[in-house]
Amino acid sequence: MNIDFQSVIGDIVAKNYKTAEVFRSYGVDFCCKGNRTLKDLSGSENIVMEKLIGDLERVISEGKDSNTDYDKWPLDLLADFIEKKYHRYIEEKIPVITEYLTKVCKVHGQGYNELYKIHEIFSSSSEDLLHHMMKEENILFPYIRKMVADERQGLCHKPPMFGSIKNPISMMMDEHTTEGDRYREIASLSNNYTPPSGTCNTFIVTYALMQEFEEELHKHIHLENNILFPNAIKYEESLIYRQN
Repeated sequence: MNIDFQSVIGDIVAKNYKTAEVFRSYGVDFCCKGNRTLKDLSGSENIVMEKLIGDLERVISEGKDSNTDYDKWPLDLLADFIEKKYHRYIEEKIPVITEYLTKVCKVHGQGYNELYKIHEIFSSSSEDLLHHMMKEENILFPYIRKMVADERQGLCHKPPMFGSIKNPISMMMDEHTTEGDRYREIASLSNNYTPPSGTCNTFIVTYALMQEFEEELHKHIHLENNILFPNAIKYEESLIYRQN
C-alpha cells in the first residue's frame, strides 16, 4: 500500500487495521472523520506528517495485517458480523458501565465533579446508540441482505421505500459523528481515562471499561463508515446499472 498526502484515512485503515492504532496515538479520528486525506491533517501543530507517514508505513511493512480483511467479505456476512459482535457488545456493556458510573458518582462525585458530566454524556449516548442500532437492524441491514439475496437468486432489484440506500446511510453516519464527538468529550473529561491517583478499584475499573467501550465503538463505526456503507452504495448502484 502506497501512502501519500492524498491517501484517505478511512481507506488506509480499511486496508490494514493495524494502522488504526497509529492514528489513535496521534489523536486522529479514523472512523467518524475517516473521509479526510492525510493532507487535511497537515495544519495540525501536533502532527509531523513525515513522522506519521513513516509510522504508518512501518506498521504496514511489519507484515500482513493479522486482522481479517473485512473489505473482501460479502456485504450480508459483514452486516451479520457487525450486528452479532458489536451490537450485542454495546447492549451487554451499557448496563454494566452505567452501574459502575452510578457507583463512582455516588462515592467520588463531590470530589470529581467531571464524573457527573461523564455519566450524563454516557447516558445520552447509550439511549441514542440503542435506537441507532435498532434502525440498522430493522431497516438498513435487512435491505443490504435483500440486495445480496436478490442478486444471488437472479431477481429484479426493487428500490426501497426510502428511495436509495444513501439516505439511511447518511443518517447513520451523522449519528456516528455525534457519538465520536461525545466520546472525545468523555476522553477529555476523564484525562484519557486516567483515574486520579489514590482512587478506588471501582473508579479504575470504570474508566478501563469506558476506554474499552470507546475503542470497540471506534472499530464498529470504522467497519460501517469505511467498509460496509461505501460498498453497499456501490453494490446498489451496480444493481441499478445492470437493470437499466
